[in-house]
Amino acid sequence: MVDQQARTGGDKRPTEIPAIRWEEPPEGPVLVLLDQTRLPAEEVELVCTDAAALVEAIRSLAVRGAPLLGIAGAYGVALAAARGFDVAEAARALEEARPTAVNLSVGVRRARAAHQAELARTGDPTAAAVAALASARALHQEDAEASARMAAHGLALLDELLSGGGHRILTHCNTGSLVSGGEGTAFAVALAAHRAGRLRRLWVDETRPLLQGARLTAYEAARSGMAYTLLTDNAAGSLFAAGEVDAVLIGADRIAADGSVANKVGSYPLAVLARYHHVPFIVVAPLTTVDPGTPDGASIEIEQRPGFEVTEVAAPQAAGAGGGIPMAPLGTQAYNPAFDVTPPELVTAIVTEEGVVSPVTAEALAELCARAPAGAPQASS
Repeated sequence: MVDQQARTGGDKRPTEIPAIRWEEPPEGPVLVLLDQTRLPAEEVELVCTDAAALVEAIRSLAVRGAPLLGIAGAYGVALAAARGFDVAEAARALEEARPTAVNLSVGVRRARAAHQAELARTGDPTAAAVAALASARALHQEDAEASARMAAHGLALLDELLSGGGHRILTHCNTGSLVSGGEGTAFAVALAAHRAGRLRRLWVDETRPLLQGARLTAYEAARSGMAYTLLTDNAAGSLFAAGEVDAVLIGADRIAADGSVANKVGSYPLAVLARYHHVPFIVVAPLTTVDPGTPDGASIEIEQRPGFEVTEVAAPQAAGAGGGIPMAPLGTQAYNPAFDVTPPELVTAIVTEEGVVSPVTAEALAELCARAPAGAPQASS
């Protein structure tokens, strides 16, 4: 069950927006989410009391972004265990909520494994629920730490690739603290450049059809005091042609073993533009996004979203709900993949918390993953 709570106008959030948190009121544990479909018009929180409510929040994009989905999935397992629901059933529903973002299954499986291990050891459901929650909290903390390390590695790479500072960075979709336990992935690198005085301009793709760039990245950039400009997705080519883009920074929802990158649809055209104009195309993602069990880009399942997201336009308060203002004739069919896949030969570098892969090859990626600390979560299909 989900409850909604609107923030008052006097509430002032810090730049690091708490996109997700676990609370334990007297009536029982809950998972509290910042409803991203309502931003930037208003800050509203969803209070999930069971895994089914969280599944709906994931499907509706109230909570989204690969790393945060992993954290949410882990907390969802812990919530089911703490509330006395069927943990295996909850885990299956959570994993199936969005198929492309591999972090979701990583988080679910990690918390479920902790639950199962403790249950087998003690036979105590309460102790098993505590173990699942500890696993989720550990993943949450690890992602925050990974975000900081990715930002440092990414800024160092920008300074190596680009001379003179004053970086003009183009980004796509949303990759900030709304998708992470910390300050994000690609956005965290741009934010680090801003704090170091080396960000001249952040170019923000609006990101059709749900406008995560316009609604969310611009929201985070404004709150951080960054110099940013919003553009329609199809205006990116003119920016490249004018020599106004020094680097492209994006996140990822799944990285295959060969280095193919699935990210929000519209990323692949940016990679093609970047290659033609000799601009670095950099992917920033934690190792939980790398899936050794997916051999190549053709093996990545691409989520297909409802057509009304393309044929209608909705206010932020109604995003994802349908019933928006029609923008196409009634009955129009829409092609609406949530992601596209960029082949490794178009990716200049992949930045992770453990370092940078460049050039991007299956061998280099496997070697980087092997450096991960023992017990660190990695994807497996």
